[in-house]
Amino acid sequence: MKFIDITEFGAPEVLFTNTTPPPHPGDNEVQIRVIAAGVNRPDVVQRQGLYPAPAGASPILGLEVAGEIIALGDKVDSWSIGDHVCALTNGGGYAEQVCAPASQCMPIPKNLSFVEAAALPETFFTVWSNVFDRCGLKQGETLLVHGGSSGIGTTAIQMAKALGASVFTTAGSETKCDACLELGADLAINYHESDFVDVIKEATAGKGVDVILDMVGGEYISKNLKVAAMDGRIVNIAYLQGPVVKTNFLPIMLKRLTLTGSTLRPQTEQQKAAIAKNLKEKVWPLIESGAIKPVIAKTFQLEEAASAHQLMESNQHIGKIVLKVSDE
Repeated sequence: MKFIDITEFGAPEVLFTNTTPPPHPGDNEVQIRVIAAGVNRPDVVQRQGLYPAPAGASPILGLEVAGEIIALGDKVDSWSIGDHVCALTNGGGYAEQVCAPASQCMPIPKNLSFVEAAALPETFFTVWSNVFDRCGLKQGETLLVHGGSSGIGTTAIQMAKALGASVFTTAGSETKCDACLELGADLAINYHESDFVDVIKEATAGKGVDVILDMVGGEYISKNLKVAAMDGRIVNIAYLQGPVVKTNFLPIMLKRLTLTGSTLRPQTEQQKAAIAKNLKEKVWPLIESGAIKPVIAKTFQLEEAASAHQLMESNQHIGKIVLKVSDE
């Protein structure tokens, strides 16, 4: 099978097309003919040598795919050969075939293409796990999403709005802010022009926000403490501006804040299966109704993975970047 290989860490140009024998499913896995694969920030960091694959995982890049099941592990009875699925993989998505735990596969929503479905698993698992499981966002509360035009951001805005929350977001241009508003954000702040702390405090009459989803870090860490409401919850899922800062922790005590964080890939199969169950029950119906729809920035052929990574690193895209791997 064809796959995207890497023999040294570095810039996007280190990615190249190679061939290798296809994988074989373990007892609890399915083998998928990949039609489309999502591109995510962890892929970029792995390519740079800063995010090694966990022990036992495929070293091939790619954490989410959509395609057709072509083989079943001996203990799999929840899927059939020929089923169309999207899956959160443990690696290996940038390839014509991949194996994934059966419990991390989900049916493709009836109204979505394979390309759209490939944009679901990594971001939807991440948003659900952090915003709803870890931080317990409830109907009627407020969510602040940093990087609202990213794949994570566009997912979080739509999911939170569909489940009854108000959503504030930050983005780096008026075009990106407009896109966030079109997706349902109640307020989008261009961080090049305004301080989000001042804008949100004014918009909430000083109350602040209940939940903050932050992938920026750096100076945002201190600002998040300032803008969080009483009993607020802050979750970090990345540190694009760095994880080391000097800050005043007094607001955590005075406002009874919860400061947490997580990564998705190292979590157990059982933990990911629980997230998948919640998504199928509570979010998939919203996708099928049209209330939530993946936002696709651009699609590349598998052989153009380097160009896809260049676009990801440019931060000029709105939504998800997807690789087209095989014909439907």
